[in-house]
Amino acid sequence: MATGKNIRTYFEGQWHDGDAPIMRAADHGSWLGSSVFDGARYFEGMAPDLHAHCVRVNRSAEALMLTPTMTPEQMVDLIRDGLQAYSPESAVYIRPMYWGIDGDQTAIVPQENSTGFAICLEEIPMAPETASVTLTTTRFRRPVLETAVVNAKAGCLYPNNARMLQEARAKGFSNALVADAMGHVAETATANIFMVKDGEVFTPIPNGTFLAGITRARHIKNLRADGVTVHETILSFEDFHDADEVFMSGNMSKVTPVTALDDTQYQIGPIARRARALYWEWAASER
Repeated sequence: MATGKNIRTYFEGQWHDGDAPIMRAADHGSWLGSSVFDGARYFEGMAPDLHAHCVRVNRSAEALMLTPTMTPEQMVDLIRDGLQAYSPESAVYIRPMYWGIDGDQTAIVPQENSTGFAICLEEIPMAPETASVTLTTTRFRRPVLETAVVNAKAGCLYPNNARMLQEARAKGFSNALVADAMGHVAETATANIFMVKDGEVFTPIPNGTFLAGITRARHIKNLRADGVTVHETILSFEDFHDADEVFMSGNMSKVTPVTALDDTQYQIGPIARRARALYWEWAASER
């Protein structure tokens, strides 16, 4: 799926220009969905938390019973080599990925030590600082570990997210605020979620139903270091309707303010702006 331009693909030991084919029709990942990926960002000459994203893709692979074939350090080196083809002004989405090639005797379980690996680099602009989204609720929920591999960033989870987005768009909104299996707020269809009330920040506590993101954790750490109280706790939709401001957190855009949840309106507030500024300050310090 090419969403950007100027794509480069690392596959079978070398970099290829363009969106190179990497998977065969009979690969386990093609017909049984054993694919995982992670997403990092390169922008303004920085690649924040790149190593953490490479560590996580290996954890995701293991959760799907795939055997990782690269160390995080090897992936970081390959990615930095691939990024040499882009200017420092470019904004690039960095996607290391694994998938199963062969199955065991049942075909269902991925065969050990039979794993495909690739890295895709795509130029995708960073969202402007003025970007915002609107949210609505959805009848679809996040699954639990007993019913889905929610402890991985797995491709097979995303059709459920797509249903959430389609329902939200049909209602005239750009994204969905999603409940977990117990009915508590978990995240949006595409990113983690924060709300602000009386100057304090609240975000759903990780409970195994959603992936608590690397960028989410970075915002929590930055805000706390800046003196902001951040609570990880159980939150309801009513809590969000009563919030002073709401913003999303994800690797693609880092911070995205929310201006509406159904008929509740929000201003783009000072905490969202501060979270964004702190993230850029931290990323520059780690350059």
